[in-house]
Amino acid sequence: MDRTRFPVDPWRLVETRFSPEDLGTTESLFTVGNGYLGMRGNYEESRDAHHDGTYINGFHETWAINHAEEAYGFARVGQTIVNVPDPKVIRLYVDDEPLHLSVADLLEYERSLDVREGVLVRDLIWRTPAGKKVRVRSRRMVPLGQRHLCVMTFEVTLLDQRASVALSSQLLNRQDVWHEFADQSVDRKVADGGDPRKAETFQRRVLEPAFDHANPETGRLCLAYRTAESRMSLGVVADHHLEAGVPFSSRVESEADMAKVIYRVAAEPGVPITLTKTVAFHTAESVPPRELLDRCERTLDRTHEQGLEQQFADQRAWLDTFWSRSDVEVHGQPALQQAIRWNLFSILQASARAESLGIAAKGVSGSGYGGHYFWDTEVYVMPFLTYTMPWAARNALRFRYTLLDSARRRARELAQKGALFPWRTINGQEASAYYAAGTAQYHIDADIAYALSQYVGATGDQDFLHREAIDILVETARLWADLGFWRDESRRTFHIHGVTGPDEYTTVVNDNLYTNVLARFNLRRAARAVEDLAANDPEAHAQLVRRTGVREDEVAEWADCARAMAIPFEEHLGIHPQDMHFLEREMWDLENTPLEKRPLLLHYHPLVIYRFQVLKQADVVLALFLQGEEFTPEQKKADFDYYDPITTGDSTLSAVVQSIIAAEVGYHDLALRYFLSSLFVDLDDRHSNTADGVHVASTGGVWSALVCGFGGFRDIGSAHGGSQWKIDPRLPTSWDALVYRITLHGTRVRVTVRADELELCIEEGTGPVTFDVRGRAVTVQRDADSSDGGMVTVPLTHQGPRLNGEPPHPKGTQRSDGTVISAIVPSGE
Repeated sequence: MDRTRFPVDPWRLVETRFSPEDLGTTESLFTVGNGYLGMRGNYEESRDAHHDGTYINGFHETWAINHAEEAYGFARVGQTIVNVPDPKVIRLYVDDEPLHLSVADLLEYERSLDVREGVLVRDLIWRTPAGKKVRVRSRRMVPLGQRHLCVMTFEVTLLDQRASVALSSQLLNRQDVWHEFADQSVDRKVADGGDPRKAETFQRRVLEPAFDHANPETGRLCLAYRTAESRMSLGVVADHHLEAGVPFSSRVESEADMAKVIYRVAAEPGVPITLTKTVAFHTAESVPPRELLDRCERTLDRTHEQGLEQQFADQRAWLDTFWSRSDVEVHGQPALQQAIRWNLFSILQASARAESLGIAAKGVSGSGYGGHYFWDTEVYVMPFLTYTMPWAARNALRFRYTLLDSARRRARELAQKGALFPWRTINGQEASAYYAAGTAQYHIDADIAYALSQYVGATGDQDFLHREAIDILVETARLWADLGFWRDESRRTFHIHGVTGPDEYTTVVNDNLYTNVLARFNLRRAARAVEDLAANDPEAHAQLVRRTGVREDEVAEWADCARAMAIPFEEHLGIHPQDMHFLEREMWDLENTPLEKRPLLLHYHPLVIYRFQVLKQADVVLALFLQGEEFTPEQKKADFDYYDPITTGDSTLSAVVQSIIAAEVGYHDLALRYFLSSLFVDLDDRHSNTADGVHVASTGGVWSALVCGFGGFRDIGSAHGGSQWKIDPRLPTSWDALVYRITLHGTRVRVTVRADELELCIEEGTGPVTFDVRGRAVTVQRDADSSDGGMVTVPLTHQGPRLNGEPPHPKGTQRSDGTVISAIVPSGE
């Protein structure tokens, strides 16, 4: 990051200089949202923008996927998040001259996103073409305590001379305003040379007008729409209040795609003009638009009763509670501290009020990946929610439960029993048009089961497990038992063929290690859950049987499948092959691949990539993390040594997992490098696509890299229906201390890692909570009137093994058949 422009501040992301060169990136970085509603960091009064965007989680349009060559079972309906009417627009004119930042004479400029206040603030001094100095200060907030609301203030003060000031505050349907946004007129095609990370766009109208109105007495603006194909409905209402200290006039206008109120003020020097704009959005799948407008008006009426400053005070109080539960502190590293808190705040903005919805890959910060939900949520985002915001984790899991019937239908369509959750979706239907890297990722079933089990283990929420979540375990276990098959070789083994693991550079393979290891977990966990329910709550078990028809012989079969699961292992190399035939391929020479050819998916046909040992993201290494108790320390190191050098890092999901395992096996410097790479994925636009929105899974992975990687925290009991928590830290030598919080069964424990000691202290609740600290059982507990949190200090003699450098490249390694692995860069020249 350019620290002359983005200075270090432990609680704020600050920009001190406007630049038109990276508008898309800064729009994403300065997004404000709450998981339901998100507003990109666009400028209120300026037309300078990469993509003006306001998004509502789950509000989408559908479209028919037209395959060049059809086949049964292909995804049929695409889904794309919709850019809803933009409430951010407040045009400013001084003596009829507009403020456009890219050409304005700015004497001062600062923009900041304060993660303690939850407010975006921008302050500048503009010298107009006539030489008049004008201070403009704006605030923007999407409350975390009110799901459907956003609040903006816009203050203009003349500093030296009188002037005529005009403000035009608008609700603008950018989705369908073609003359201003001609770059969106590509008919359902992916932009920028076939980049699959970008959202599809539409040539036709998406939002069909249902109602528009502007009240000249109150300045209340109303717009309502239905989407053309998905038939979702939306209502948006904006209220205005102007304080000028001098006379002013106003008028209002409304039409199908725009409603606005225009104020004209004879402004005097030193007399602030302050416009307060409060906006409410409501959406639904089938509710009439007019009813949604009624809901919006009730939201705004309640907000006015509470008062504007109460909204800002409530936001600060909400965030005070959040940071008390979730803050991670790295002592003596202010630049890292700033980046860590921005990443954690980004997870919050993507998830806090998602509630009955999923958590999209870009949250509500952009349209990247079409606003879809992936397996990323369960593996990368859910741990943070589970251990710091368990109520939000429960909401995310309940959303998956609401998709269970759709997942059952999808399994039938693919000739399977049980349920198959979609790899990418908004409405529950599979939206991946490329099945090899999409639908074939059956592992999403196990990922969801893993997150569910982790949540129940951390919270003890047996009610959720018994009434709803256990149905997911049953149906996903059925899928694995039906998908796999038995072979009688030297011993009876259970195999899973024709699937794709997390690594999208290797598709449709047999016995993918990650899939088999996580499917084994899923089968074990489902069997244990049903057995425990039958033994401990016969009535709830009877209800489960009524809902799912589960039988005792099925449960026994799941346990058998898990015990006999084929886990590939190559004795000669001493590693776990990523799949049955992975080691037969030649290797891609990443060291000699030009940077302009990265990421590989944008420069090489998939068939070229699939023929090589080259990874988009850590596949086996991810299994080592999620199911670490199933591998020996020697196996972990051997696997990491082999796979790390052939992992491209083309996926933002990769570096965090590599950091965690690098730290565990001893590559401390490499672990820190990977962590820094993931920490600045968005802040430094490391993958050149932050303009499309924040990488939410990566921000979640940052928390895991800190807490599980350097902090050494592991939950190894959830596979068996219990709870067993371990701490084996790996503090970087350059860090003085690492502090994180973990909430377990309602008790929040603060963990402090120093070079020579581990400190455990209860901040909320009483415990007891027991950890395995390097083989020693350590219990932390406090009396209700205790003031020291029952603090326990454990001496540490080391921070794990220390290995210099990084793993050597495996090219030149001899296979068991005597052949040597070579490495090349594919080229048709």
